[in-house]
Amino acid sequence: MKKMIIIAVIISAIFAFFAFNGQQYFNLEYIQSQLQLFHSWRDENPILSASIFFLIYVLVAALSLPGAAVMTLLAGALFGILWGTILVSFASSIGALFAFLIARFVLRDYIEQRFPSYLKKINKGIEKDGAMYLFTLRLVPVIAFFIINLVMGITRIKARTFYIVSQIGMLAGTIVYVNAGTQLAKIEDLSDIVSLPILLSFALLATFPWIIKIILSIFQKRKIYQKWSKPKHFDRNLIVIGAGAAGLVSSYIAATVKAKVTLVEAHKMGGDCLNYGCVPSKALISCAKTVKTIKDAEINDISCSKFSVNFKAVMNRVHQAIKKIEPHDSIDRYTQLGVDVKTGYATIISPWEVEIKDEKGIVERLTTRSIIIATGAHPFVPPLSGLEDVGYLTSDTLWDKFSTYEQAPSRLIVLGGGPIGCELSQAFSRLGSTVFQIEMSNLILSREDSEVSQYIKQNLEQDGVQVLTQHKAIRCECKNGVKQLWVEHQNQEYAIEFDEIIVAVGRSARLTGYGLEQLGIETQRTVITNDYLETLYPNIFAAGDVAGPYQFTHTAAHQAWYATVNALFGTFKKFKTDYRVIPWITFVDPEVARVGLNEQEAKEKNIPYEVTTYGIDDLDRAITDGHDAGWIKVLTVPNKDKILGVTIVGYHGGELLAEFVLAMKHGLGLNKILGTIHPYPTLNEANKYVAGEWKRAHAPQKLLKLAERYHAWRRK
Repeated sequence: MKKMIIIAVIISAIFAFFAFNGQQYFNLEYIQSQLQLFHSWRDENPILSASIFFLIYVLVAALSLPGAAVMTLLAGALFGILWGTILVSFASSIGALFAFLIARFVLRDYIEQRFPSYLKKINKGIEKDGAMYLFTLRLVPVIAFFIINLVMGITRIKARTFYIVSQIGMLAGTIVYVNAGTQLAKIEDLSDIVSLPILLSFALLATFPWIIKIILSIFQKRKIYQKWSKPKHFDRNLIVIGAGAAGLVSSYIAATVKAKVTLVEAHKMGGDCLNYGCVPSKALISCAKTVKTIKDAEINDISCSKFSVNFKAVMNRVHQAIKKIEPHDSIDRYTQLGVDVKTGYATIISPWEVEIKDEKGIVERLTTRSIIIATGAHPFVPPLSGLEDVGYLTSDTLWDKFSTYEQAPSRLIVLGGGPIGCELSQAFSRLGSTVFQIEMSNLILSREDSEVSQYIKQNLEQDGVQVLTQHKAIRCECKNGVKQLWVEHQNQEYAIEFDEIIVAVGRSARLTGYGLEQLGIETQRTVITNDYLETLYPNIFAAGDVAGPYQFTHTAAHQAWYATVNALFGTFKKFKTDYRVIPWITFVDPEVARVGLNEQEAKEKNIPYEVTTYGIDDLDRAITDGHDAGWIKVLTVPNKDKILGVTIVGYHGGELLAEFVLAMKHGLGLNKILGTIHPYPTLNEANKYVAGEWKRAHAPQKLLKLAERYHAWRRK
């Protein structure tokens, strides 16, 4: 109600101004014709005339009415350059502040709710450099001041900052106009006042804050580096620490652009993805799917001879997959690409020096222009009482341990309900283990929408996994040679017996052992970097799991491009890391693939959305393949063909997702997907059909009614 009253008052005042032709009193000709009368009035009532002038000026500025420039000239004519400047400076700034506050009170909440993502980006820039942006706009009158007042009111800039910067920023222009007003009778046109040289002078003045910022940045960098001695020349352009996804891509890019680059790896080339993560787990999942296919065939009356799972052969298949892919990430390959690969432990000695110690203890010290930290992450092990005593496995250690098993462990506990925990639970259950999956919260895959989580839980249970949500692991014990995990559920404690336990509750960035502490590089859960992936030292970068915020192989490779280009060419141009379109997949069966927002996140961020869903049980190819389960859910901007996010639950959902990733990256909507030919019969048709569902929901009903009448007329 308050907002409505204020809006009504403002609209009424503006309407009255124009309805009664108020603008006639705020033009140059009228002011010049009445100048003698104004002078007489001022001489008779100096304080009253100044006060009334001040209030009128504030009102004009607050309501964004035309006439401020003419009134500024009048101030010079009536009160001289000193008092005229003082009056106009304060009146214009106070009026601008009122306009700013009105916009903030009336419009900001609505704009933030309607366009949250845009305002978030703007406010981030305002928080960092808002005062200088505003100062520049005030000095260079390219954009009308009333627009600046209204737009700034919608942002999160502080009112005090807005007022002070406006008062200082508008002062130069005020002096020019007030000074011109002292010769008001001789002015023929307002454009005569601000000439090109004056505008250029304002523009030059506006660059001073940015020049000062650059100078301060240079001094700040020098302060950071002041305790270190910079080498006179460098052995390398770039040293990369860690040969996982981020490190491999970084060194590859550097070698491609002919930089001299050294890649240091302490353990295995390929990092976690090749040796412990993506590759072995997907090979295991593939074997588990084969088992599931055979069992389903028996259910569907397709006769199969008796089969059994040769677990040792399965684990051999896992290691064969690793060995087959190893050459892609090998020392030989990267050496051929032009990368100097060194095996050993790297320690950052100074911002430009890295010490490398090989397995024989031989130490080599290299100087380098830039460094990229790509040390990855390792499984997080919670401080669970008795866990060390009973022995545990992680996604890093289970592959070698299980390679010695003739059969899958009979009783297996998987701690964790995230993607890794769900993938391993389903795979080992299909391969013959009795699996207990323990999750402390009330949902597995808690980052997904609730129906996704519940659906995957049902599928895991159908595969034999005992999914125990809202179960808190308390301690591990070994009694009479039997291992037990004690859990708490609904205030009751009980024990679960097991043969092996896999800890899959998340991964932690590798932050110690290579010199970050000595250099004072800030870390929390990851290495702290800015938008350019720079650490405290602008020539030391971090990429991949060690930098976060996403722990995906494809994100590590994505970051590697930014880190490498900024490291090698940042003197000329730096690029901010772009996280707008990040896909991820959980390789359970059926797969869960996602890009952008889901409903859960949209609600948390108060982002308006529409939902379009297509059930894969309607898809011809899915039906023929016997994989007609799942759905595609697309979130779009209300009444607009702009994709906010996509969730796919279904067979080969990860493959289907790629089309939506491409569409979101390049700003393509569902209409473009619908207008693209998809071959029949394929799973990819699902993308076209969900686009068709959106199109039907947004069909132009009035035009369709007209078309119906037209066709009826044609039948007559």
